[in-house]
Amino acid sequence: MFNSLLSADSIISVLAATIRLATPILLAALGGVYAQRAGILNLGMEGTMTMGAALAFITAYHSGSLLLGVLAAIVTGVVYNLIMAWISVTMKANQVIAGTALTILGVGLAAFIYRNVFGIQSLPPQVEAFSVINIPALSKIPVIGPILFKHNILIYIAYLLVPFTWVVLEKTVFGLNIKTVGEHPRAADSKGIGVAKTRYAAMMIEGAYAGMAGAFMSLGYMNIFLDGIVGGRGFIAVAVVVFSRWHPVRAMWGALIFGFASALQLRLQAVGANIPNQFLLMLPYLLTILVLISVSKKAEFPSAYAKPYSRMER
Repeated sequence: MFNSLLSADSIISVLAATIRLATPILLAALGGVYAQRAGILNLGMEGTMTMGAALAFITAYHSGSLLLGVLAAIVTGVVYNLIMAWISVTMKANQVIAGTALTILGVGLAAFIYRNVFGIQSLPPQVEAFSVINIPALSKIPVIGPILFKHNILIYIAYLLVPFTWVVLEKTVFGLNIKTVGEHPRAADSKGIGVAKTRYAAMMIEGAYAGMAGAFMSLGYMNIFLDGIVGGRGFIAVAVVVFSRWHPVRAMWGALIFGFASALQLRLQAVGANIPNQFLLMLPYLLTILVLISVSKKAEFPSAYAKPYSRMER
C-alpha cells in the first residue's frame, strides 16, 4: 500500500488534486479577506457558496453556457451578501447570529429552488463540466506540468486572484480604506471615508468570490448539484482567513493545506488503506483545526472586527 502511495505517479496525482480541492476554499477565503479586513465577520459564507452553486448549475443547465452559469453565481453571491451587509452594517445586528442564520437560509433556499426547477429525480441532471486546459509548453514540464498546468479555467482564475487581491489591498486607495475602516472606523469617518459604503463594497466583493467558489463546486468539480455540496468549505474559508492573518498569499497556503488533506484522504481510500473511513473523512477538518490552533493565537484581529459602527456612539 505504502509503495503505491509513495510512487511518483501517486505523488503527482495527490499534489494535482491538492490544487483542485483547494480552489473553492481559496476563492472564498480571498473574498473573506476583504470583508474581515473591513471589520465584518460573515459566517454566512457557506450559504452564499451554496446559493452560488445552485444558481450556477441551474443557469448553465438551461442556457447551455458554463460562462453564464458562473456569472449567475457571481451575481447571486453579491445579492446574497448584500443581505448580510444590510443586517450587519445598516441594522447593526450581531454578526455571528446573522451569519449563522444566513447559512441555514442559504442551504435550505438553494435546495428549495433546485427542487422547484428539477423536481425529484432518481438520477440528478448533469452538465458538461469545464474542460481541462493544458498550458502550452508549461504542461509538458516533467512533474511540475501535470501538477500546476493541467486544470480548468476556474482554477487558473482562482490562483491569479491571489496577486490581484494583494495589489488591491496593499497598493490601492480602496484597499487602504478597507483596512482603515476595519481598524479605526471613527478616524476613517472623520477623514470623509464612508464606513458603511466601504463595508458594503467589501461584502459585495466577498459575495462575488464566494459565488464563484460555489460555481466551481457545481460546474468545475462535480458537474451536478447536491444537497450539502459545499460540505463545510464556507466555514473552513472563514477559518483560513484568520489563519492567514488577512493576507492573500497566506490564505492561499491555508487553502492548500486543506486541499492536501482532502487529496490525501481520497488517495488513502483509493489504495485501500486499513484506516476507518470515518477517520479519513475527518482528516481534512482535523488538520485544519490543528493548524488554526497553532497560529490563531498570533493573529492580531482588526480593532473593529465584528463591531458595528455608529457615528452617534462614542
